[in-house]
Amino acid sequence: MRNPIPQAPVTRATVLAALRDALEPLPYVYAMWEGGAAGFDRVDEWSDIDVQIDTADDHVVDVFAATDRALSGLSPIELKYELPQPTWHGHAQAFYRLRDASPFLFLDFVVIKHSNPDKLIQPEIHGRPVVRFDKAGVVAAPPLDRQAHLAQIERRLQALRACFDLFQVLTLKEIHRGNPIEAIAYYQGQTLRPLVEALRIRYNPIRYNFFSRYVYYELPPEVVRRLEPLFFVAGLDDLRAKREAAERFFHETIEAIDLAQVAALLDRSA
Repeated sequence: MRNPIPQAPVTRATVLAALRDALEPLPYVYAMWEGGAAGFDRVDEWSDIDVQIDTADDHVVDVFAATDRALSGLSPIELKYELPQPTWHGHAQAFYRLRDASPFLFLDFVVIKHSNPDKLIQPEIHGRPVVRFDKAGVVAAPPLDRQAHLAQIERRLQALRACFDLFQVLTLKEIHRGNPIEAIAYYQGQTLRPLVEALRIRYNPIRYNFFSRYVYYELPPEVVRRLEPLFFVAGLDDLRAKREAAERFFHETIEAIDLAQVAALLDRSA
């Protein structure tokens, strides 16, 4: 049975409308769009709000100030966290939680400098952006460079083949030492993560590096059924057995990967 979502007066629609009303009139703000679940048409009552803004390079701070004012007009801002710079993607990013909104409905807010060509809008990877306004033709992604993407996957496969067996001993040594916390951490990072990456390369190479995100939507159901129990461990003996099962699964998957088939899947992702 699903838990009921907390009822709150501030909704997704009111947040998006407030942001649009505040930002669209600003001459230095060029575009606003949604990504995340909205980009894949999978919004439900548990989804957060992923918003990207394109702005003149010297107005990033102004966009955040206008956003703070707009959100405060809806509800007190209960929590706000800005990622330290530089971020992994090169853009400014902050997270907001409003007192009068569901805690699930936090805002993931990214501000992109107009001069930066990477807008996080490649539809094959990020889904199709839901455009709220676009005054400068910003939200128009070039076709994915499939050859470059395939080359990235080839390099990643080389690393997976080299590193997987090498690092299995990290989990094993902590099992032998009787250190379950360290053992499970290594198992997650050095066994399950590369296993999922290999599975994604085989079945969904366009998002090969998304780890466990979207696996229920993007991997075959029979693969997910085999994978899911490996994430639930009931002690060191169970961990030992599941690590061995995951190792077998990894090698079976790696051996089955055919780059010609991967390339064909990339072509079909257009």
